[in-house]
Amino acid sequence: MINILTAGGLSLLFSMLGTPLLIKFLTRRQYGQFIREDGPTTHHVKRGTPTMGGLVILASVVLAYFVTHLVRWQPPTLSGLLLLGLAVGMGFLGFLDDWSKITKERSLGLTPRGKLIGQALIGGGFAIAALNFPNHRGITPASPAISFLRDISWLALPVIVAVLLITFLIMSWSNAVNLTDGLDGLAAGSATLVFAAYTIVNIWQYNQWCARPSVLRSMTMASRCYEARDPNDLAVLAIAFAGACFGFLWWNAKPAKIFMGDTGSMAIGAALAGLSVLTRTELLLVILGLLFVIEVGSVTLQVGYFKATKGKRIFKMSPIHHHFELKGWDEVTVVIRFWIICGLCVAAGMGIFYAEWVTGT
Repeated sequence: MINILTAGGLSLLFSMLGTPLLIKFLTRRQYGQFIREDGPTTHHVKRGTPTMGGLVILASVVLAYFVTHLVRWQPPTLSGLLLLGLAVGMGFLGFLDDWSKITKERSLGLTPRGKLIGQALIGGGFAIAALNFPNHRGITPASPAISFLRDISWLALPVIVAVLLITFLIMSWSNAVNLTDGLDGLAAGSATLVFAAYTIVNIWQYNQWCARPSVLRSMTMASRCYEARDPNDLAVLAIAFAGACFGFLWWNAKPAKIFMGDTGSMAIGAALAGLSVLTRTELLLVILGLLFVIEVGSVTLQVGYFKATKGKRIFKMSPIHHHFELKGWDEVTVVIRFWIICGLCVAAGMGIFYAEWVTGT
């Protein structure tokens, strides 16, 4: 437990202290955000605000993770390194997108095809690695079975199908968080809640872990233990991400002094997807992160309806947070209410997770 608290505290500290340094660096070089012209007019004043703040989030997580292991004299686990590699890889792709926006002085960066190809390669590499390298108990970091609160054995998939599904999940969640990152503090605050939930999930899985001798000695616990790979180390990373996002929120809350950019949002989305895969809770993430699902769903509905009706719209603007802005809601009101929705979804997801253990169903 000490290593988990250490990682969270260090990540929070690094993020809060490192963000203003990055703000000064980016401001001196005029590396600012370009705002889409068709967006709410109230956002035009944000033009020029430093972006790529996700660099601090990722750096804080990486530093906190390795410093924690160094202090505790514990080597990193394969699951931890895979999750970290996934987030850094997706963050680098987001950095290329942000850098393209800055150099080309427009709100669009990499081409949609180029971004999707990059996401597929990174997600596919993670999926292949996570489904290999079994430990001495024959457990791989990820499982080919579809999972909700734990693996559903009768929904085991062929390896190639599992690789495609995991890749799809990573791409989907990466884009979902990216679309949610449109208002000051919205993505950072919501992600903090979901990462905090995964910290608790991993701590609980570690306490009821099939690899623990104390669990195996108890007939009741052994029959319902969690067959995960490295839950304690994943808890370290989950709280490191929560701390980094929370610290970043100090500077990202309205009026934002810096945006996380695609560097941060794509990395955060990939990290959430990776956590769901490595903890065998892919479907639970749909509940915990339902706000992100709603955001990407609003875009899908808007585009589909627009094409089907040849120009009509369901929402005034998508993603859906812009719809409420155009209806007259203040930006802060939208963000806080969306945080509340996210909190309710997290509470519901955690309630279901705990209820499954208590009832044994």
